[in-house]
Amino acid sequence: MIGILDYGMGNIGSVSYALERIGAKSAVVTDAQEIGKCDGLIIPGVGAFAPAMKRLEQLKPSLKEFVASGRPMLGICLGMEVLFDEGTEGGKCAGLGFLEGSVKKLEGAPKLPQVGWNTIEITGESPLFAGVASGEYAYFVHSYACKPKKAGVTIATTEYGERFACAVGGGNVFGVQFHPEKSGAAGERLLRNFARMT
Repeated sequence: MIGILDYGMGNIGSVSYALERIGAKSAVVTDAQEIGKCDGLIIPGVGAFAPAMKRLEQLKPSLKEFVASGRPMLGICLGMEVLFDEGTEGGKCAGLGFLEGSVKKLEGAPKLPQVGWNTIEITGESPLFAGVASGEYAYFVHSYACKPKKAGVTIATTEYGERFACAVGGGNVFGVQFHPEKSGAAGERLLRNFARMT
């Protein structure tokens, strides 16, 4: 069973419907006890880094325990950003720290936020991207980008003003800056791959 974490910042309905569409069993979870029962966990997110972490702070111990158990976790958009050490939106703020690096405003972007379709270039191997080809389109809504400290963490990149990591993976922790639940066939394949991992 895949848990969809509701911490008041997520695109819960769209993610839930996307998982239902591919036949994956899922449930919305809100507390440590429910998180502990999940085989996989998705952290969705729409909004700003600092308010998100304020809500996630009390769940941090149970999320760390979940990651330590080896079960797969997927952060989507803001949910990917909070996986890192820190964010800079509204001032420096500590993240969950599952991946080394920071989150900073996109540089050289023609307009912020980036809203709409953009291509992804796959730069690393990951079971999350099985059957997804470089050059496929994904749907983005964001103004900030993740800057991983380790090059090997980046799975795919996108260019919007600057080239940035749009998908990352370290151990059993994964993140995508785009919204797979809104990204057509490529997004559906990615969610199917995550469901298989669980």
